[in-house]
Amino acid sequence: MIQMTELAAKKIQSLKAEEGRSDDHFLRVFVKKGGCSGLSYKMDFDSEIKPGDKVFENHGAKLVVDTESFMYLIGMTLEYQGGLNGKGFIFNNPNASKKCSCGTSFNV
Repeated sequence: MIQMTELAAKKIQSLKAEEGRSDDHFLRVFVKKGGCSGLSYKMDFDSEIKPGDKVFENHGAKLVVDTESFMYLIGMTLEYQGGLNGKGFIFNNPNASKKCSCGTSFNV
């Protein structure tokens, strides 16, 4: 299971609207090798659900993860912190045994 906070869901919907994305688009979250801790979080808007994708909906926003990335993200909550000192999207991942200070890379 992957969750997102209400604030993260609102920000996803806001960004989708700013970019002129249709209702068919959703946030795809995936993991790639790289970054200072070994693995990096990546996000992009997509409109195609592929075989094996895991689909999660929270607070009116849809988040999709491929099967390979899902094993690194099980139990994760996507959060968002805005404002003057906000960091943007935050990956609260219970599987990460090590993460970099910028919050975009991790290791298990």
